[in-house]
Amino acid sequence: MQRRVRIAASVGLHARPAALFAQAAAAHTESVRIAKVVDGVAGEPVDAASVLGVMGLGAHHGEEVELTCADQNSLDELAALLEQDLDKTPA
Repeated sequence: MQRRVRIAASVGLHARPAALFAQAAAAHTESVRIAKVVDGVAGEPVDAASVLGVMGLGAHHGEEVELTCADQNSLDELAALLEQDLDKTPA
C-alpha cells in the first residue's frame, strides 16, 4: 500500500523530525519505505526506520513524500505523524 503525504515539519525531515519519524517507523513490525516525490514522481525509496536514510531524502516543509507499507493502520499512523510539525509537537 502507498500513500503520499506533505511534510508539515517547519524544518522538513531534518534532525529531530527525522529521528522521531524513523523511531516510529522502527516500532512497526512491517517494513516501511519512504521516498521523496519530485514533479509527481516518487524517487528511490529508503528504509523509513533509518534516520540517515530519512534525512538523506532532503525533504523540506511542504514537499511530498510517498510511504509504502503492507499494513494500512501503520501507513495511516505514520502519515498522520508526518502531517504534524514534529519540530514543535511532542510526539
